[in-house]
Parts: sequence; structure tokens; C-alpha cells
Amino acid sequence: MIVRIDDDFDLKKIADSGQCFRFNECADGSYSVSAFGRHIFVSELEDNRYEFGCSKEAFETFWKDYFDLDLSYKDIRGRIDPEEDPYLYSASEYGKGIRILKQDPWEMLISFIISQRKNIPAIKASIEKLCRLAGDVMCEDERSGVIYSFPTPDRLAALSMEELASCSLGYRDKYVHQAAMDVASGAVDLYDWKDLEDQELMDKLMSLYGVGVKVANCEFLFGYHRLDAFPKDVWINRVLDLKYPDGFPFEAYAPYNGIMQQYLFFYSRMDGLS
Repeated sequence: MIVRIDDDFDLKKIADSGQCFRFNECADGSYSVSAFGRHIFVSELEDNRYEFGCSKEAFETFWKDYFDLDLSYKDIRGRIDPEEDPYLYSASEYGKGIRILKQDPWEMLISFIISQRKNIPAIKASIEKLCRLAGDVMCEDERSGVIYSFPTPDRLAALSMEELASCSLGYRDKYVHQAAMDVASGAVDLYDWKDLEDQELMDKLMSLYGVGVKVANCEFLFGYHRLDAFPKDVWINRVLDLKYPDGFPFEAYAPYNGIMQQYLFFYSRMDGLS
């Protein structure tokens, strides 16, 4: 399936943006993407054209929405005034091509619980170990080897603490175990929560064992696609301290502050805070 995309779309920047952990570049330059028990290879061609390794129906009914292709990120970037907000303008130019993926709330909850005080390569390694341990084989390809699905709540809840520990989770193993138990038992219904108002959703997330403000905001943005969420980690806090000592102009960019956060995160982490 060949698709022309004239809006902001950069596979490498999306893969490196810190929002997804099973979106990886292959040796041939294509990208292996796993989501919701599905897998695809995506390759950049010429003239804003991309090859999606799926049928037209699969692209139209799933992958188009997953990549948020109905929203113009170019128009959202156009809201940034280079004179009023030069740092964010530079960050948006540097990060042009990032999109907020519409990911699985369950996978994102576990992923960002694991992410606490871990760097991105370590997060990916732990998640991949979990998938090998409790996921199903989705495909096997010379470009990326065997690809496993993300474990279901039931599969994850069935793992022993020793098995969880073998995935290099550290102190997070008990948080992952409890989250899996809560969802598998039905005590927590992450998909039912998608219709809650922002504050009620935040309260629900913050009530989960091992979920603090940062993880909850990441789940808001990346698991529930609430594009005004603005997760703060060490990089974003540095940006706010150094570049926005009088406060970030959230009102100017609502309801898309989460997209601005991604530009700031990507720019500060990749290019420093000079």
C-alpha cells in the first residue's frame, strides 16, 4: 500500500520521540511497528510517499487512525510565532514530523510504569523481554526477527514475581504486577475510562499503585490521545526552568500542548539546551 502524506510525517523522529517503545528502525531503513496485536513495516519512498506493508482496508480502518493522519500537524505548528516563542519555534522546526500516535491504553500504562527512572533503551529492553515471555508470535521476518505481541492483562497477571524480575523491571515489578491484576480482574477498565472527563480520568489513573503525576500524564497523552496533556520529566523541567522562567504559555497552544511538549522533549534531548 503506497500512501502520499503531505503533512508532517517523519518515521525516525516518531520512533525517537519517547512516546513509543515498539517502533524500531530496521537495517534496511524500514520501520517495524507493533500496536494492538498488529504489526506492520513502513518504509519511506520519494516525494512524500510511504509504503505501508498492509492492505488498503487495513490502512484505512486502522493504521491511518493510529498515525493520526486526519489531523494537520503542519497547521498546529503554524500557531507558533517565531518572535513570540523562539525556543518552541526552533524545537518545532527540529521536531517537525513527530505525530502523537493513537496507542493502546493498556500497553501505555505498563510501558510508562516501567519508564520511571529508566532511559529509553532500557525501557525498550524490558518491554521486549515481557513480550517474549508472555506475548504471542505475530510474525517472523529477517528485518526484525521474531515479533511478539504485547502481553494481555491475563498473561501478565499470571507471571510470577521471579519472571517479572527477569525482565529487568527493578522496583517497578510490583507496580506492573498490581496493574495487571487490577485490569485482569476487571477492577480497572482502562477502555471504559476513555469517555471520562479529564479530571475524573486523572483521579482514576492517580489511584493506581505506582502511578504518579508524570506516568498519569503520559497515559493521558499517549494512551488516551488527549492532546493537551503536558507530561513533565527531567528534560521538560529543565526546559521550563531555563527557557520559560515566567511560565509556559499553555493558553496559547491549547488544546495541543501535548504536541508542543513532544517538540520540546525531542529538541532538548537531541540537541541540548544551549
